[in-house]
Order: sequence, then C-alpha cells, then structure tokens
Amino acid sequence: MNAVGALLRPRSVAVVGASADAGKMTGRPVAYLQKHGFEGEIWPVNPRAETIAGLRCYPDVAALPGAPDAAIVLLGPDRAEAAVRDLAARGCRAAIVLASGYGEANEEGGRRQQALKAAAGNMRLLGPNTIGLVNLTDGIMLSATGALEVGELPAGRISVVSQSGGILGSLLSRAADRGIGFAKLVSTGNEADLDSTDLIEHLIDDAATDVIAVYMEGLRRPEAFKRAARRAAALGKPIVIYKVGRSESGARSATSHTGALAGADRVYDAMFRQLGVIRAESFTDLLDIPAALVTGRRMAGGRVAILTSTGGAGTLLADNCGLGGIEVPPPDDATTERLATLLNEDQAAIGRNPVDVTLAGLQPELFRGAITALLESPGYDAVVVVIGSSALARPDIVAGAIVECQGRSEKPVLAYVSPHAPHLVRLLNEKGIPAFATPESCATLLRALRRPAVPPVPAETPADEGVLAGLPSGNLNEAESKALFARFGVPVTREHAAADEAEAAAAAARLGGEVVLKILSRAIAHKSDIGGVRVGLTAAQVPDACSAMLESLRRAGAPVPEGFLVQERIRGGVEMILGFHRDPQLGPVILLGAGGVAAELFQDTTLRLLPIARDDAEAMVDELKAARLLRGYRGAPPADIDALVDAVMAFAAMAGAAGDRLLEAEINPLFVLPEGQGARAVDGLAVLR
Repeated sequence: MNAVGALLRPRSVAVVGASADAGKMTGRPVAYLQKHGFEGEIWPVNPRAETIAGLRCYPDVAALPGAPDAAIVLLGPDRAEAAVRDLAARGCRAAIVLASGYGEANEEGGRRQQALKAAAGNMRLLGPNTIGLVNLTDGIMLSATGALEVGELPAGRISVVSQSGGILGSLLSRAADRGIGFAKLVSTGNEADLDSTDLIEHLIDDAATDVIAVYMEGLRRPEAFKRAARRAAALGKPIVIYKVGRSESGARSATSHTGALAGADRVYDAMFRQLGVIRAESFTDLLDIPAALVTGRRMAGGRVAILTSTGGAGTLLADNCGLGGIEVPPPDDATTERLATLLNEDQAAIGRNPVDVTLAGLQPELFRGAITALLESPGYDAVVVVIGSSALARPDIVAGAIVECQGRSEKPVLAYVSPHAPHLVRLLNEKGIPAFATPESCATLLRALRRPAVPPVPAETPADEGVLAGLPSGNLNEAESKALFARFGVPVTREHAAADEAEAAAAAARLGGEVVLKILSRAIAHKSDIGGVRVGLTAAQVPDACSAMLESLRRAGAPVPEGFLVQERIRGGVEMILGFHRDPQLGPVILLGAGGVAAELFQDTTLRLLPIARDDAEAMVDELKAARLLRGYRGAPPADIDALVDAVMAFAAMAGAAGDRLLEAEINPLFVLPEGQGARAVDGLAVLR
C-alpha cells in the first residue's frame, strides 16, 4: 500500500492536539472516528490528558506505541511544523495539517508552508489549510468538518477531490439530503505536497469508486493530470470537474488577437473536452452529473422520451431538452400503437412526446407498461419520468415501477420530481434512479450521458531547434512569419518584399493585376490600424501609396518600417483566424475562428491544446458559427474546408516543431476559397522568445 492508500485506509491513526471536549473542533476527529466505526488503532496525542474518549492519550509523538499509518494534526501553524517533523521521524506514512495561515495568507505564510513541507521529509502531507478526508466506504473520518454531524451518511460509488474544505462539507451534507452516497471525499487545501492529481490517480484504481467529482481552482501539474484523465477515460471512470475562475480575463497578449481570445478559462475548457472530462457548468451539476453517471448507463444517441403525469411539467422539461440540444421526437408508429392500446386512448392523442398519462391515473400496471414501451422503443436512447403531485400519496408505487422497468433495459432512466418533494427525490436516488428537482438539471444530465468517446492521443511533433535558427527574438515581420509557416505547408499569398517605392512598384508589376500594399515592420503588429495597408492598387499607384503610408506612420509616431510588402489580392473567400498561444499554466494552444478585423468583436472561436489530430481540426471547424458560411450560406459556394483543415494541421505542426521558443503565432486573415481552390494566409505574425 502506498502512502496515499495508507492515508485513505489507515490501520492506525495519531490525532495530534486532540481535545477531550468533543464539542471543540479539536475534539471532533476522535469522536467521528469512533462514531463511524473505525476499526483500527486511535492514538490521541495531548500532554495534558491521560485519556480521551476512553482511549489512552500520549504526551507526544515519540511516546506513540508505533509508527502510525496516518496522522491528523490539529495544532496551529506555530506548533504544527514541529509535530510534522516528529511524525516523520517516527515513521508516519502521511499526515493531514488542518491549520490555515500558510501560503493562502501572505508571503510569510508561504515561507511557513515551505518549512512545513521540508519538515515532512519523505512523509506525504495533505494540506495545510484543509478540512481533511472522509472515507465512507470503510468508515474512516480524518476530518473536523461539522458536516459529519449529519445522522446518516450513505456510502456510494462517487468520490470527491476538492481544493476547498468548505465545498467538501457542502457536498457531503447536500448528498445526504438527496440520498446520494459517496465513497471518499478529500480536501487537498493548499497542496504543499499532495495535490488533486495525486488523489485522482489513486481514486482511478479504487475499486469502490466509479465516478470522480472534482472542485478545482487550478492545476499544479497539468501533464500529470492529462495522463490521469486519459487513463480514467480508458478505464471507463468519468471525471466531472467544477472549475472556478470563469470570470478571469485570462492571459493577454501584447501583439496578437489570439492571446485575448484564448482566455485562461477557455483553455481549461478545451483541455477538458480533449480529455473526455465532463465540465460541470454549475455547482449543482457537480452533484447531479456524478449521480447520473454512477449508474453506468450511457445514451447511444440524443433522443429522449418523456413520460409525464402532469402536462405542464412535461412541456417544461421538453423545452429545456430542446435548448440543450437533446431531441424529443414523437414515438414511432409501433410504439404509438402499443401505448394507445395500453392506455385505451386514440393514437392521435397519444402519439406525441411528452407522452402524457395524466388521464390514465397512477395505475401501477399502466405506469410500468408505458415506461417499458418507451424503453423498448428503438427511437429513444433514454427515458425521463416526470413525477407530479399525484405521486406524493403513493411514492413507493412510483419508485417501485421505475426501478422494476429500469432493470429490464440498459438505457438511462431519470426522474424529474415536479412538486417540492425532497423525500421522493431521496427515495428514488436511494433506489438507484437519478432524481432531480429541476428540469434544467435533467437536461444537463442528458447531455452528460451522451458524451462522445475520447479520441486517441495524437502523436506529438518533436521540437526541432533548427526550425527557428537565424530568426531574431521578438516579433517577426509579416514576410518572415509567413515564410516560417510556408515551410510546414501553410499556403500563403504570392508576395515580394521591397526596400523602397521603386522596388515595390516593380514587385507589383511582376505580380500583375491589382495588388495589396503593406508596410513591413517587426515593431507594428496591427498595420491597418495606422494606415499601413492599401488594397486594390495597380503598379502605377504603388509609389504614391508608399509615400502616403510613410507619412501616415510619421503622423502616428510609429517607428520607421523595414520596407514594404507587395502581395497578390485574394478575393471571394471566407476570412478565418488561425492562432497559436502559449498558456502560462496549460501550455501550447491552437485557436481557430472567424477572422478579419472583427475577430475580437465576434468572438467566434474554438481551442485545442497541442498536439492535435485531424479529427480535432475537423471538430474545431464544426464548432464554429462560421461553419455555416464555410458550407455555403444563402447561395454562396461552399468553401474548401479540406484545405482549411490541412492549414490547421500544418500550422499545428509548425508550432510543435518550433518548441518553447515560439511564444505566439497568428494568421489573420486566412482566406478559405471556394471548394477546390484551397486557402491562403493573407497576413501573419510570429513572436519568438
């Protein structure tokens, strides 16, 4: 058994700083261990007491009869360090430090936390600033949370990892009220040593855990988390995460649009999607979604049947399903005929969804028959039973019918309890039927139950130091940036760099037709903002346009450019933005979206972390509102989506090969031409460390 295992299932526990007064916070851990039937050794440590709760009390850690598997330290920060050092010297496997006043407080607290970690040596440390852990599977309570005062705490197969102690207690009490059982709950606190990923890794292998719920404020080891999440997905153990910090503005870039569009929270969102992690959109979802997933049932598609004994509530649920992208189709002819015969109603009246059985009343045989007919219908992937006020007088009949029918099918069965009836919600959950008090929760759960399979991990492009050899640090100019992109297969415009007006005019003549003239500068990222771009020029117009640009830059106080860039004019494409950004926490990110000068205004973008597979690039296109433009909108020809996907993959290969020296890169706009005509990078930017 490793140290985390010893912490979660110790055979002996030292309680350092235990109080004989069970009413005090320091008296709770011993009381809770006894109350919930801990079968191992409990060793209270307090120099001022001989016994506590009928147990022999030890004056100090050195006096303990052996090395404890785990310890909980109830001392303040002024004395906790010495206790941790003594426990490590005694051979303790892992210790929990509850005290606050460490890294979360100030710089001095941060130094105190480092000293605490050093004092632990090879002993693993949970906390500080934690409320501890609760193992309901084995009746082991190493915590001081007042939530353990709840009379009945059902054991279940959901485990919780929370970076907040208060959230742990909140979930524990809410779940008990709902009839939802937990396996283990761990508060990681400041994570001086053990972090949320350590606990997730252990719980993936825990035989008593089927679903892992996580309250996350941030990640200390993103790569380890990614490996753990992929392993959980491979083993069929869902991870549900409620990540706080949605309001963060995110890491902002000084030069590209991409940094502003790829906020920190959106990068977490992309990572979760790629790993198959389910993101809880609300705190309520952090309990509701695991409660549905723990049944082990999944939707094969997105079609749901609603059986209701109250018309209004059924309509409310159907509306929320529609808003969430869940289909509520009418029953097929065979199912309609079966229901009409069962309920003795006209097929025209019963052939709708929701299927309303209000007039039939709560007759057990009819209720069971209707649920069975919908579960056996090939047209539905799940069934939601709406329970109205008529069920309050006979809750056992309703619950019994749903449980019996669920046992005959592998499809998910959920219950929406329309009246305020906590006892009925609890009864259904206790019987293994996920039950919810709001239609919004049901719709959210149905979306979670139809999650697609996690794609295989794509191969990484190995970094190549030679890719950026000879290029300067800082911003590259447009010509340098696009030359870098083109080396990896990104299609770029035909263009020529020019040192002055005469060279620019000669370049325009070589290209022929109308051209685009731009200033060429490493110091000016957004050229159009200061008059540095002219479109539709002939070769004869280029010299005067060059002079006008230089004057515009002079008036704006902009630096003198290195020269000019003359490029072919591209017409008739859909403008996209393709960017690369290095998130300070999670690493390299690819962005795709609707481009042009209004890219930040429309905010129609999607993200993926590197590396990506072609399936990822294709999915990115599908996620955009601009996908409708790309497929041909209101008579416009469809764009060359295959060429766009090729460009995304080439750009991602460039970013991977460039390695850590590439800070940002962007193509805006990337013109996607009509089908069969390819794509062109019209403007580009790269920033090097």
